[in-house]
Amino acid sequence: MSLCYLSHLTFQALGDPTLRIEDVTPPITPAGKLQPIEERTIDLFEKTTYSVVNVFDASLRPQLKQTGMVEIPEGNGSGIVWDTQGHIVTNYHVIGSALSNNPAYGQAVARVTLLNVDGSQKAYAAILVGADKTKDLAVLKIDCPPEVLRPVTLGQSSKLRVGQRCLAIGNPFGFDHTLTVGVISGLNRDISTQVGGIISGSIQTDAAINPGNSGGPLVDSSGNVIGINTAIFTRSGTSAGVSFAIPVDVVAKTVPQLIMFGKVLRPGLNVQLAPDSVAKQLNVKNGALVLSAPETSAAGKAGLLPTKRGLAGNIILGDVIVAINNVPIKTSLELSKILDDYQVGDQVFLKVERDNNLTELSFRLEESNQ
Repeated sequence: MSLCYLSHLTFQALGDPTLRIEDVTPPITPAGKLQPIEERTIDLFEKTTYSVVNVFDASLRPQLKQTGMVEIPEGNGSGIVWDTQGHIVTNYHVIGSALSNNPAYGQAVARVTLLNVDGSQKAYAAILVGADKTKDLAVLKIDCPPEVLRPVTLGQSSKLRVGQRCLAIGNPFGFDHTLTVGVISGLNRDISTQVGGIISGSIQTDAAINPGNSGGPLVDSSGNVIGINTAIFTRSGTSAGVSFAIPVDVVAKTVPQLIMFGKVLRPGLNVQLAPDSVAKQLNVKNGALVLSAPETSAAGKAGLLPTKRGLAGNIILGDVIVAINNVPIKTSLELSKILDDYQVGDQVFLKVERDNNLTELSFRLEESNQ
């Protein structure tokens, strides 16, 4: 009986001729003025989004591995407009499949989609200009009118502080021109990439970065690029609030060389250093132990001594590099990191430990052949 009564009331309400739409519509509050921080975020996005492109390697579909390790999805990513000559910067791993096929010069390795000011999008074939697997960076080039290109503005990653605001723009899961906001949550992180390199000094952020964001920009509150989004730490394949970006200082140093030479002219000693685990077994507790130093190398010509075996088969330790330009060296990995701050041709002073004495050698760095 109660059900019948309820039905009757409902029928009456629905059919009540005295009711108007206005009577059953709650008041709508007019849109208020946006907060200054919201206005600034919108302005930053609208200014930067035209400098962000979609980069697609048609030879590989994204595949995520739930390993709990730092994961770098491949195949579909983002990129930034570097200049009005058509250079596009992205991650090496985004086009890694195409690069593994050793493309011929001038062969298209990706499709790049640009957003025009009228909201339309246009795809261009992109050829490879240069790539560096170690830094997980690649430069592409598209043939398009200069007036449609909106190059990014670069900031400084060396001045970043934990806690400052940052924004990530990219194409996560194929959703183009997506904005996420967060803070710098860590600095100077060393992360291992799936393409076999270690990116030192990486920026950690809690801004949501997902598959497809790779190669896109991380920008500061002024809209300047401070990093290139490259990796996420995840157990599910999606953002877990711990993401990483290549510092823009590294990008600004690497990209011009890729444009000019197609590769990075990396400085090196061109000597063989003992792995740190081996050095410890030989009782070298501090520094980088030299295993071999070819006489043809600049370091060899300067007098750097290698490790060798004595007449009785005993191991005679070579020089142990303990400082470069008065910067202490504790391990061979530290030496490699420090050399990244130099250029081919720079004069360096090595302080080496030899027969329990300190010796200083001087020479100019040459291009690494390793």
